[in-house]
Formats: sequence, C-alpha cells, structure tokens
Amino acid sequence: MLTERQLLILQVIVDDFIETAQPVGSRSIAKKDNITYSSATIRNEMADLEDMGFLEKTHSSSGRIPSEKGYRYYVDHLVSLKETTSNIKIVENVMQDGLFEFEQIVQSSAEILSEITNYTSIILGPEVFETKLKQLQIVSLSPQTAVAILITNTGHVEHRSFSVPNEINASDLEKIVNILNDRLYGVPIYKLHEKLNSEVIHLMGSFVTDFEKSFDYLKAIFFTENPVKLYFGGKTNILMQPEFNDVEKVRSLYAMIEKEDELANLLKSDTDGISVSIGHENKADAIKECSLITATYELNEEQMGTIALLGPTRMEYKRVIALLNALSNEMSDVLYKWHQNND
Repeated sequence: MLTERQLLILQVIVDDFIETAQPVGSRSIAKKDNITYSSATIRNEMADLEDMGFLEKTHSSSGRIPSEKGYRYYVDHLVSLKETTSNIKIVENVMQDGLFEFEQIVQSSAEILSEITNYTSIILGPEVFETKLKQLQIVSLSPQTAVAILITNTGHVEHRSFSVPNEINASDLEKIVNILNDRLYGVPIYKLHEKLNSEVIHLMGSFVTDFEKSFDYLKAIFFTENPVKLYFGGKTNILMQPEFNDVEKVRSLYAMIEKEDELANLLKSDTDGISVSIGHENKADAIKECSLITATYELNEEQMGTIALLGPTRMEYKRVIALLNALSNEMSDVLYKWHQNND
C-alpha cells in the first residue's frame, strides 16, 4: 500500500510524463504548486517507488518514467469513474450534421473521437443478431458486368462488382433478387443461410427455370461477408507518437489492425463498462507496447458493441476514460431510439 506522499508523487510523474513524454526529475516535481516536499525527500520516495516497480529509470536521465505497474496503479487508484465525466456530445453533434443512418453515425463518431484524442479509435458495430437485411439490388453496368448491393437496417451498404457468366440469364438474376427481397426483408443476417436453404430455395423452381446455378452464384456474391463491422478513425495517429518511431513496431501494429476478424475478437468483452489493458496485459503481441481502452454500449441491457481507443501506454487515461464513458452512454441511447423507430 502506497503512502499518501508516494501516491501524490506517482500521480505527478504519470501526469507529467503523459504530457511531455520526457523523464520526470525531483526538481521539476518540487516546483509544483501542490508539492511541499524537498527535492531530497522526493528523490528518496522516487527511489522507493522504483524499487516497488512503479517507476523506471531511463539510461539517459536521472528522471523517472512510469512502468506498466505504475500506470495500472494510477488507473485503478487515481482515476475515478465517478469523477471522469465529459460534456462532449459526439453523437449529438454528428446527428446535427444530418446523419441519421446508424452506420454513418458510428463512422463519424469514430472519426471525431480520434480527432479529439489524437489516438486511433475503433468501434465494433452491433452484433449480428441486430443487423437485418433491408434490401438487395443488382445494377447492370453492361451485358457482362453488374454491381451487387446489400443494404442492412443499420444503414450499412456492401457493394461489389461481378461478371455475369454467359450461361446465366440476367433476367433470371433479377427474378431471384425480387424473390429474395420479398422473403428476406427484416431477416437477421446470421439467419440468412438458414432461411435461404430451408424456405427460399423451394420457391425458386416455380418462378425461375434452371435456377440452381443462378441462385448459387448470387448466394456467393451477396452472403459471404462477416456481418460484424469495424469502424476506424485516425489509423495513422499512432505514427505521431514518439514511442512509435520504430518502423518494425508500426509495421506489426498495422498488420494486426488489417486483420479485422482478429481485432473484432480482441474488442469483444465478456464484461460491461470500461476496460483498460496496459502494455503486456494485451493479448496480441503487436500491441504489447500500447494501451487499449474499451467501453461497451448496449441495447436493453444487452451488450451490442464496443468503442475502443488504441495508443501508447502514455495515454491521457482520465480524459480518455471520461470520453469513452460519455460516448458509450450516447451510443446506447441512440441505438435504443433507432431500434424503436425501426421495429
């Protein structure tokens, strides 16, 4: 258990290092308005904090920097969720810009969050059981090429170009799409394959000649994507941090970010609320020199997704936790309202 004096010195060192990225010495601490101890006393306490593993000494300076253990103690004992409130209304401001589709709201919120923190923001979209099919479309570009468009009730739009094989009749594709829209509207994405194979396929023979090949072709085009969606803001922000001047660190970090399925699994949480993973507490090797702070948002007390900020261990924990706490509440509110309007 740290003494009151040690707590104060640890807090000053963490706050200063977060702000400057420079080791903190006893003389600079002694000059603080709220510090009444001598430099000698502060040095002794810093040495004790280092012995206990809360501080580290760099080779190039007599100052100290927080260790991962020091950051963890700071977050657990010196950052109070009850006190970390934020007046920033991210979603409210986004909606004032005329964005009302849920996907647009989430993407814009991720971008704004990254801009005001200078960290990389990631938002895990609603789970598959909340994502439902709204409409399928095929737009012909030429006799041989077309664009397939899938729209969900969350406002998410998937579109991809494809070639139309000579053996497949374009009018058959159109008939099948009409049947799919009629039978699959409002069906949760994760239930589409079950619905396709158990009900829809039996209707095809009545309306489309030799439908099997056309039907299988459309299934491969429309229904192969993972409905879990990640929204990013500020992917390059990590490059602005002095801790990541090493090209190899950045390369491995970006490689992990590009693997969206793995990243989505990393962001899924078994617990509600705020979670802080510091350095080697992170499961993925690529972010063992980072901090990952997440907050869940929910619908009717059921977890729907996760908001995350990724940055160096030298993160502004108090401010970031306050922002994520506020944004998770906003996301829960807007998801509830949106859900009510779309039921």
